[in-house]
Amino acid sequence: MPTLTPPQDCNSMQELRVQIDKLDRQLIEMLVTRVSYIDRASELKPGEGLPARIPDRVEEVVQKVRAGSHEAGMDPELAERLWRILIEWSIAREERVLGNG
Repeated sequence: MPTLTPPQDCNSMQELRVQIDKLDRQLIEMLVTRVSYIDRASELKPGEGLPARIPDRVEEVVQKVRAGSHEAGMDPELAERLWRILIEWSIAREERVLGNG
């Protein structure tokens, strides 16, 4: 991944925007990697007798994200909203593969 220039070292909006664009690309690449794990879960869950949606696991993930975001200085409410969208999308993807959606 390309190295980012720290925000305080950006001296213009153009420089700042270039860094934000780089960061957005890195975030997309990380989300693509996360999707590959979701796809693998779709392959493993049938063999373990697991459904796409496991409510306790959903809440566990959300609580971990909230805690981690708070520790990192991110608004936990925002993190939770973003992850719930990501989780719902992931479950829908798994359900399509598992034939439940």
